[in-house]
Amino acid sequence: MKVALIGATGLVGNVMIKVLEERDFPVSEFYPAASARSVGKPIEFKGKTHKVCSIEDALAARPAIALFSAGGSTSKLWAEKFAEQGTFVIDNSSAWRMDERVPLVVPEVNPHTLNQQTRIIANPNCSTIQMVVALNPLHKAYGIKRLVISTYQSVTGTGVSAVKQLDDERAGNTPDRVYPHPIDLNCFPHGGDFEPNGYTTEETKLVNETRKILEDNQIRITATVVRIPVKGGHSEAVNVEMKSPFHLNEIMNLFANSPGLVVQDNVAENIYPMPRYSHNKDEVFVGRIRRDESCDNALDMWVVADNLRKGAATNAIQIAQLLLEKNLVQA
Repeated sequence: MKVALIGATGLVGNVMIKVLEERDFPVSEFYPAASARSVGKPIEFKGKTHKVCSIEDALAARPAIALFSAGGSTSKLWAEKFAEQGTFVIDNSSAWRMDERVPLVVPEVNPHTLNQQTRIIANPNCSTIQMVVALNPLHKAYGIKRLVISTYQSVTGTGVSAVKQLDDERAGNTPDRVYPHPIDLNCFPHGGDFEPNGYTTEETKLVNETRKILEDNQIRITATVVRIPVKGGHSEAVNVEMKSPFHLNEIMNLFANSPGLVVQDNVAENIYPMPRYSHNKDEVFVGRIRRDESCDNALDMWVVADNLRKGAATNAIQIAQLLLEKNLVQA
């Protein structure tokens, strides 16, 4: 199977290569592609050295699958060209997520949205992915009425330059600033760009993408996105108001039997999810599960995952695996 990776030299692209290797995805020909300044650079994949090619060369190879992680403008320019020749495009940018023709897929939640006609497939925002893995069993069992979300997001979600700003600040060096403020020993409620209503683009993504994935536009959602000085993963405090009554033991059983979800909830021994320990893992971790005593049929929970893996690369490769399982592409 021919597989192209557009954005192979980026932070998420590097993790995609690792996940393809770890999962032994059946790649017969690999085409790592990037911008013109990266063409010719060596990329290691499955013990072989490949040279980065141009996107034009990757297109000419007519791959069965093209993984895109090169930003929205690149996806808008190239995704349809790959799709028109029969390639399944799995796009990690925000370019196609809210297009009604394009499925927005988290394999544990809505695999049924993939079919032979869905040649462009959107990978959701990292914060949305981990949250809906935890929300899906609740929505199926009780129906979700309202969500109040606060995120605590790793600098890795912004990219290599943000990690460098944090490292430079910690080393006492003068950093090249990616953020409007220092990030070390700090946090700020600012993710993406501010919109006229006072919300940021990252907050709006959480609202719109969650409704689309759970297939329910009636869920009321509000969100606050916060950037914090960690590298391991994103954390979220999520308040869930449901339509039906529940027992906490039922919730625990639902979570324990939900694919991709790991319960870490033993406060007597200080066991709860933390980004430090989600790093390099593919699961979504949930803990601090408790009834919201201020609201009927509501609970609070803490959700953590590695934003570069389950929040980006792993979810994309899982989509590619789904295409194989559904016989939409042939190994």
